[in-house]
Amino acid sequence: VFRKTARNFNPPAATCGKICVAEVEEIVPAGSLDPDHIHVPGIYVHRLIQGQHEKRIEQRTTRAAA
Repeated sequence: VFRKTARNFNPPAATCGKICVAEVEEIVPAGSLDPDHIHVPGIYVHRLIQGQHEKRIEQRTTRAAA
C-alpha cells in the first residue's frame, strides 16, 4: 500500500524491475487486507522484509503571526 504521491511512481517501478523487495511494517495473514487497497500485486514482489520501524509523529511548529 502506497500513500499519497508515492502512488504515482512506485507501482510502475515495482513492476518493471527484475527483483522487487517490499519492506513492510507488519506481515498479516493472506486475505486480511482489502484487495482495493493493494497497489502492487503479489506476483511482482519477490522478497518480503519486515522492518524495525519506529512510529514517529511529525508535528509542524510555526511562530505566531507578527
